[in-house]
Amino acid sequence: MKKMTALLLAALMVLSMAACASKPAETAESDLAYIQDKGTLVVGITDFAPMDYQNESGEWVGFDADLAKAFAESLGVKVEFVEIVWDNKVLELDSKTIDCVWNGMTLTSEVTSAMACSNAYCNNAQVVIVPADKAADYQTVESVKDLTFAAEAGSAGEAELNALGYSVTPVSAQSDALMEVAAGTSDAAVIDSLMAAAMVGEGTGYANLTYTCGLNSEEYGVGFRKGSDLVQKLNDFFKASYADGSMLKVAETYGVQAAVIEQK
Repeated sequence: MKKMTALLLAALMVLSMAACASKPAETAESDLAYIQDKGTLVVGITDFAPMDYQNESGEWVGFDADLAKAFAESLGVKVEFVEIVWDNKVLELDSKTIDCVWNGMTLTSEVTSAMACSNAYCNNAQVVIVPADKAADYQTVESVKDLTFAAEAGSAGEAELNALGYSVTPVSAQSDALMEVAAGTSDAAVIDSLMAAAMVGEGTGYANLTYTCGLNSEEYGVGFRKGSDLVQKLNDFFKASYADGSMLKVAETYGVQAAVIEQK
């Protein structure tokens, strides 16, 4: 009797394993299946022109936002944008509050070790922002060493300043770093060059600020949960949209076409 029971249990185990093996690749562990089931791709962002920002109607637009909308459409789902605290991006991703981080994110070793990341799609640099009337004195990395800086917490800019040993006050967003300089509470800020081109100088809300020296060169990518099958989907989307010209068309809308990386 015991022998028969053991044989029956073994047979049940084999059947169970066979049933599991016959399931389609898109299981509950598939991010693609997960977002298609709920019908929404939730994108974690910050207010970061020209990548992600709200227009006069309150709609999120920008180079990243527009690409995210097109990607979601290609998957047959809607897109939802959620503002996050940049320093908490990995926590937000892993807890499934968001499905990806798509916000001019620099592909640092810290980022690529914590997330599954897309291919690089855009070039960038971290640049120093100072009052325009003082810019002539701060044209090199060495010349700014004694300034007090503001930088977004958890950003590539903050990391560069820390690596140099310069004085930095972390703030919630890159736009807040600009406010610190405009208010005179910090001598300078470090932000992304693409944001600097859109946000400071003549014809902007910060006409009295300008950018001077760069601290590095870097590339942007999109972050997903570790092991996510959405990474390959996005890489395929990037390749197709670059080939048909739609990626560059979106880039031209926001003046970032020169920074776009060819997708092969």
